[in-house]
Amino acid sequence: MVAPDEMTFEFLRGRPYAPQGEMWDLAVKAWRDLPSDPDAVFDREVVIDVEKIIPQVTWGISPEHVVGVDGIIPDPKAVDDPARRAAIETALEYMGLQGGAPIAGTPVDWVFIGSCTNSRLSDLRAAAEVARGRKVAAGVRAWVVPGSENVKREAVAEGLDKIFIEAGFEWREPGCSMCLAANGEVVAPGQRSVSTSNRNFVGRQGPRARTHLASPASAAASAIAGAIADVRMMGR
Repeated sequence: MVAPDEMTFEFLRGRPYAPQGEMWDLAVKAWRDLPSDPDAVFDREVVIDVEKIIPQVTWGISPEHVVGVDGIIPDPKAVDDPARRAAIETALEYMGLQGGAPIAGTPVDWVFIGSCTNSRLSDLRAAAEVARGRKVAAGVRAWVVPGSENVKREAVAEGLDKIFIEAGFEWREPGCSMCLAANGEVVAPGQRSVSTSNRNFVGRQGPRARTHLASPASAAASAIAGAIADVRMMGR
């Protein structure tokens, strides 16, 4: 559990379904009681400077198969543990990748910006900022699926839909969609997708589909580049 802070309270204040009036005050009072006790003792404390984290992208068939976008795909020959080496070999075979190669520059066929985890209004804003004034690469089909009807209405009110459409993205209706190959919306066998969903298991986006997980901004950058791309290199 992560205790809420003042930024969380301000984010929730006045939103649909949030407590209102006196109930809001009571809710915030209760939420303020969630942090650990002042005399709590922990085995370890970890401080992470998230500004130093390189954009991440998966190379395999599990969310743990991940590297920085400027990194190298693991080479199973360099792994001593037989079980782990076999797992990497299996993942690389399915994904059609070569160990020891850079992950950036890997050509993609699809880009899916959606899912319950990465299609909030803030996610769509981040992706739209990358897409603004640019075009989806030839041969790439890119979809944007808002996370809910509310998100869609808010995004349209801000004109985000127009930015995506002008860039060559398809503006879709809210739903699970290609996150898990719902309603026949699938990545074809052998094709490669950059997806903002939270799982990349075998067949997640369709039989033999190859899925790379990435952030909304990284996914948009990959759609523009036509390959897995480092959004930090896009510039403005």
